[in-house]
Amino acid sequence: MSDLYERLKSFNAVLLPEKVQLKYEAMAENAFRFFRGTCHLFYQDLAAAQPLPLSPLAWICGDLHIENFGSYRGDNKLVYFDLNDFDEALLAHASYEVVRMATSIFIAFDNLDFEPEKALKMAQLYLKTYSGMLAGGKAISIDPRIAKGIVCDFLRSAAKTGYKELLKKRTVSKKKSIMLSLADERHFKLDKNLRHELKAHINEWIKTSNDGPYNYEVISAVFRLAGTGSIGVKRYLFLLKSTNTKDRYLLLDMKQARPSSLLPYIKVQQLQWETEAARVIGIQ
Repeated sequence: MSDLYERLKSFNAVLLPEKVQLKYEAMAENAFRFFRGTCHLFYQDLAAAQPLPLSPLAWICGDLHIENFGSYRGDNKLVYFDLNDFDEALLAHASYEVVRMATSIFIAFDNLDFEPEKALKMAQLYLKTYSGMLAGGKAISIDPRIAKGIVCDFLRSAAKTGYKELLKKRTVSKKKSIMLSLADERHFKLDKNLRHELKAHINEWIKTSNDGPYNYEVISAVFRLAGTGSIGVKRYLFLLKSTNTKDRYLLLDMKQARPSSLLPYIKVQQLQWETEAARVIGIQ
């Protein structure tokens, strides 16, 4: 146990001290949240075990588990289903994705008090489906037009959640204007100086970057908690208001990127990314 404690303490030492305790509290909820928050332990222990069979190289997300899938709305207004976490992404053998995902099935089913036989059957079904997709090819993207079963139901439900509903959930009205709500348990007030620095940084990025949203400015900012493994990194949520369209807003999330937990155990030459953030965005 002391070895586990030291490994956890060492990995999280560079995170924000006041938020690390919140991460530990989240991880203590159940075995699956502990699994989500300790990707580094998973790969440390996997490296110490018997080597995985050889498999093709692929751009992997590095933290494939059953809760790292979700929806997003594309520029064409369609809602898509895909992976939604690339913090650990890199070039590696595809078998790492398979092992991480299969392990998540067993832990999640145990956490839900399902019989071990059901977990085994689900893991076998996953392996069969995964290998079948590799052999036959998959769609580049999954939207309601081609999705089936619960994924289709999920996407149709997500499509009904509009911009106004999301904005209402995250903000509060104050003196004929709106700002990010601190009533949300995942939002924390920023130090005044830091808030001014962050707002100036984002506003400058909007003005000078081709990737930024045109004609917007920051009107509110908070510290944001999300996920499990990323609790403790610097993460901020910004509310942007259009400067030429009345009552038009955007939510912008910015998160600190750390090196992939899998990198120390991969003997594959990686691209020389300019930053860790460039790696995450590039592979995504």
